[in-house]
Amino acid sequence: MGIFNRKSDAAAPVDPALAALSGDYTIDPAHSSIGFTVRHAMVTNVRGAFDEYDGKLSLNGADPASSSASIDVKIASIDTANADRDNHLRSADFFDAENFPTMTFRSTRAEEAGGGTYRIIGDLTIKDVTRPLTIDLEFNGSAKDAFGNERVGFEGGATILRSDWGLTWNAAVETGGVMVSDKVKLNFDISAIKNT
Repeated sequence: MGIFNRKSDAAAPVDPALAALSGDYTIDPAHSSIGFTVRHAMVTNVRGAFDEYDGKLSLNGADPASSSASIDVKIASIDTANADRDNHLRSADFFDAENFPTMTFRSTRAEEAGGGTYRIIGDLTIKDVTRPLTIDLEFNGSAKDAFGNERVGFEGGATILRSDWGLTWNAAVETGGVMVSDKVKLNFDISAIKNT
């Protein structure tokens, strides 16, 4: 049973395995990734990630739909394996990291999507723009690691239009089209440790 399964009968007994996952968790950046993919010059994909972030999960085994998540991402930690491009992304043309150092996500609800996938719905804030974001996730399970930490894992993504958050810089390419696509794929691979 997945962590975000809804129960059709509120009086139904709680799955003990699910109930055991209830609690507060901290995302482990050393074993997680928050990344993105965007089309460049209409012909290839550029991939990048944010290397610094803080995140928390609150999982409720008795009422999984009320589970929540929050993430604070440091924009200056953007990494696309190209220093010039990273500096451009940090500039006012894109994220304006000097004036808006943090990107945030705050969930508002969780729900079952069917087929073993789940959704976290919430608000994504980039610069001074806040808009709704839906993230499709797969619950990868739970385990106790070699150090005795209780972990849960999630993997998933979302697709956004960067212009919805005011990230509109672009340049034309000679063969037609633009340098950077509006569509951006967000990728999440999350390992979180249960707080003791």
